[in-house]
Amino acid sequence: MTGSRLVATGHYQPAQVLTNEDLATMVDTNDEWITQRVGIRTRHVAGPDESVSDLAAHAAAKALAGSGLDTSDIDLVLVATCTQTERAPNVASRVAAALGVPSPALMDVGVSCSGFTHALAVADHTIRAGAATNALVVGAEKMTAVTDWTDRTTCVLTGDGAGAAVVSAAPEAEIGPVVWGSVPELGRAVRIEGTPTRFSQDGQSVYRWATTRLPAIARQACERGGVTPEELAAVVLHQANLRIIEPIAKKLGAVNAIIARDVVESGNTSAASVPLALSKLLERGEVRRGAPILLFGFGGNLSYAGMIVRCP
Repeated sequence: MTGSRLVATGHYQPAQVLTNEDLATMVDTNDEWITQRVGIRTRHVAGPDESVSDLAAHAAAKALAGSGLDTSDIDLVLVATCTQTERAPNVASRVAAALGVPSPALMDVGVSCSGFTHALAVADHTIRAGAATNALVVGAEKMTAVTDWTDRTTCVLTGDGAGAAVVSAAPEAEIGPVVWGSVPELGRAVRIEGTPTRFSQDGQSVYRWATTRLPAIARQACERGGVTPEELAAVVLHQANLRIIEPIAKKLGAVNAIIARDVVESGNTSAASVPLALSKLLERGEVRRGAPILLFGFGGNLSYAGMIVRCP
């Protein structure tokens, strides 16, 4: 064994859909204003009885079913989230209990929007080190629970959902080396804090950082993964908003790639956005087996993590 690979993915979104027209009845905004500025048209909203762990468990169950593995085969569960309200048991423990995974190592990963790609790298490293064989990696968020519905600059962005992947040991590495890092001195540009806890951000600072600094880092992830941007079959960036996704993709030069734009229908789901968009892309069968995909999470803490993965 020299590496790990994606075996299967899964996703889940709550049934309730909130449109831009719905938001226009709640706050001073309209469909044209929202679509021009962030490109979002709809977002899914979890009910009061749906927790982060519920969303995560639904997505994880779908990924596990697609993998062909049994719950007893899973020896590591990682959940990336920044919106859990309970501290213990953690979300990973709750997911393992819901699915009946008997004795895994458990960890929540709190790196906000880049959480899933951080967790994927941790799973890959753990498997490479021989400390696990099959990992369940989940990104799940209930962003609407921390949304200020009177603030039209942020309430138009957020949505709820979860995405998951099963990662297993492989004779050849199909998950490339991670490129990760952060800008801690600018970390407060994105915040989830206060009483009551609310999401807020300095949107212009995030936009400038993302569109000027991140394309070069995304290219570095391609280099470390042994591909050129032109060879990419798909690019799955954090689904922040279209005004960030499209400039990064253009500057990256992935001219032959499908660019995930799930943000249009799902909004910004923070750590859930990359696996959610990836799972939908693969479910539609738009990428051939073995083709290279760039996964690149970024955002909260002004952190980032990206890698090349091969399509399962």
